[in-house]
Parts: sequence; C-alpha cells; structure tokens
Amino acid sequence: MTRLAALVSGSGRNLQSLIDAIEAGELDARIEVVIASRSGIPAIERARHHGIPVEVVSRKAAPSLEAFQAELQAALARYPVDLICLCGFLSFLSPDIVARYRGRIMNIHPSLLPAFSGKGFYGKNVHAEVLNYGCKVTGCTVMFVDEGEDTGPIILQEAVPVYDDDTPETLEARVMQAEYRLYPRAVALFASGRLSLVGRRVRILPELR
Repeated sequence: MTRLAALVSGSGRNLQSLIDAIEAGELDARIEVVIASRSGIPAIERARHHGIPVEVVSRKAAPSLEAFQAELQAALARYPVDLICLCGFLSFLSPDIVARYRGRIMNIHPSLLPAFSGKGFYGKNVHAEVLNYGCKVTGCTVMFVDEGEDTGPIILQEAVPVYDDDTPETLEARVMQAEYRLYPRAVALFASGRLSLVGRRVRILPELR
C-alpha cells in the first residue's frame, strides 16, 4: 500500500478525488496526513470527515518563507510517506524538499502544460487566459514536481474541448471533471510501480500479469 501526504490550500476537490478512489478500492493507497497552508479551509473538513490526520503549517503565520518551508519539511518528516500529492497547494516547494523527495512529488495543473503555467496561473486565472487566447482545446496535466514553476516531467495529460459560449466557470467545471479522473490514475500508476522517470521523460511501463 502506497502511503500519501496531501498538501492543500483551499477547497480540497482533488484531495476528495483521491479519497474517493481509495474508498472505492480503485487506488491501493492510504493518506497518512493532510498538511494545510491555511486554517479554516474546506480541505481540512474533508480530511477530518474521513478520519485523516491534519496538520496546519500556516504560510501567513510564518516569520519568513524559509521558516514556512522548514516547518513544512519537518511536518512531512513526521510521517511515513511514499508520495506527496499537491492538491491545490498554493506555495512552491523549496529546493530542499524537492531534492529530498525527488520523483515522489506529484502536482496537477488545469492546462495542457507547458501552456498557461507558472506564477499566477491557478484556478480561474488559467481558464480566463485560455478563453482570452482563443484556444479550441485545453485540459489538465499531472506532473512530477521539480525546482521550477509547473516545469516538472509530465506523467499524464487529458484534453478538454473549449466551446464558444464557455465562461471561466463553465470551462473550469469541465476541466475539473478531467482532473478527478486523471490524478487518481497517475497515483495508481506510481503505486503499481509503472512509472519510470528518465531525464524529462516519464514512461508508463506495461502492467505486470
């Protein structure tokens, strides 16, 4: 069984997709801890509703970014973790954390990377820019996290059509449905040992029979 830590900053909808997949028997994993960068967010209630331990490492309360990152790393070290899943986590991880867990941190982004990525591109901001640019197709991407901003090796992508009458809200809802499918699938591939990271390429190995 693969042991997960989930890092959250908001609604926890992608956290819920992992919880649902685990409880449905589709993902052989256990969430050891949910670490939140803010108190009072819906993601914390989701975790507690399912009996998952929660720690709050407040970005706002930390005296500096370095102190926040050090506290976050200490919180992660308190749990046996095979894979860290960023679920709407709005802080970039320090190089120390990335190095310690290299190849064992995943994130999901609401576009087809490398398009519409980096600082400021999260939530509805992404979908508004997709519409402003006139894209006909968008989607979501699961990646391994590296030291850059949404620059890590791509694991899975799913395309989503853009319609003429879309708003950022309708497009976000359609992309989110793809995220719900894609993130648990990527974690399941990791859990079954089917992901091979070679440079920037992530190869999906055949299923063992």
